[in-house]
Amino acid sequence: MNTEVIVTCAVTGAGDTVGKHPAIPVTPEQIANAVIEAARAGAAVTHIHVRDPKTGKGGRDPDWYREVVDRVRGSGVDVIINLSAGMGGDYVVGDPDPLKPGEGTDLIGALERLKHVEELLPEICTLDCGSMNFAAGGDYVLVNTPGILRAMARRVRELGVRPELEVFDTGHLTLVRELIAERLIDDPVLIQLCTGIPYGAPDDLSTLLAMVNRLPAGAIFSTFSIGRMQIPFVAMAALAGGNVRVGLEDNLYLSRGRLASNGELVERAVHILEGMNARVLGPDEVREKLRLKVLV
Repeated sequence: MNTEVIVTCAVTGAGDTVGKHPAIPVTPEQIANAVIEAARAGAAVTHIHVRDPKTGKGGRDPDWYREVVDRVRGSGVDVIINLSAGMGGDYVVGDPDPLKPGEGTDLIGALERLKHVEELLPEICTLDCGSMNFAAGGDYVLVNTPGILRAMARRVRELGVRPELEVFDTGHLTLVRELIAERLIDDPVLIQLCTGIPYGAPDDLSTLLAMVNRLPAGAIFSTFSIGRMQIPFVAMAALAGGNVRVGLEDNLYLSRGRLASNGELVERAVHILEGMNARVLGPDEVREKLRLKVLV
C-alpha cells in the first residue's frame, strides 16, 4: 500500500459532458476557478484540458490554455499544473470512404500538439502512449503512433517538462518501455493507468493488478476509472501502491443522482485516503518526489 499519496484532479475533459452537468467548466475563467477549488480541497496536481468557450467542445487553442494558466499562477494558490497534450490526434473514419477524414477529425503534427506546452512550460504534461479506438460505438480513432510519441517525448525532455505517460491498455506499456530504453524519458518515470474507457483496459481489480505488475521498475504511477468506479478506485489505487486521480473529466457524480463539483470529489478522495491512514502529499512534497523543474 502507498501511504503517501499524490492526488490529481482532472477538472474538465474534452468529452461530451457539458449537457450532462450544469457546472462543467468551459471558459478559461471557469476552468481556472475549478483548478483553484480543487487545489484548496487538497489536490496537489491539476490536469487541464481546455474547451471552446462558445461551443463547450474540447479544444487546443494555446490562447485558451494561456488564460487558464495565467489565472491559476496569478491566484496565489500553490498547485502543480499538468497540461494535456492529447488533443490533435483525433481521426474520425469517413463513410463511405475510410481514407477521407470524417467530421470531427483534428489531426496535427507531433510538435504542433506541444505548442502550448512550449509556451507555458508547465511542470507536467501528458503523453498518450498508444493509438486506440475511442468513444463507444463511434468511428473515432485516437492516433498516437510510435513515431509521434518519440518526437513528442524528445521535445518534452528538451523543455525540461515531466511527461505523465497515459496508459490505456497493457500494450501501451510496451511503448513506455521502448521510450525508457531509448532514454527519451528521465527518472522518475511517471505513469497514469487509465481504466474503464471503452475499448481500453477494463476497470476490474485483476486487470489493474496485471498492469501494475507490468510497470517498469521504479515507476511512480497513478490510476483512475471513469463513472461510478472513480470513487472505489481511490482506495484501489492506494492499495495497489499508486496515486489517485479524480475530477469531472472522468466522473460527474458524488453518489447516485448527486452531481459533484471538483472540490467535492477531491474532498471525498482525501477523506477515503486519510481513513486508510494514508497521508495526502502537498505540492512541494510532490515536486521533490517527482523531481519537477519549476520552469517559469
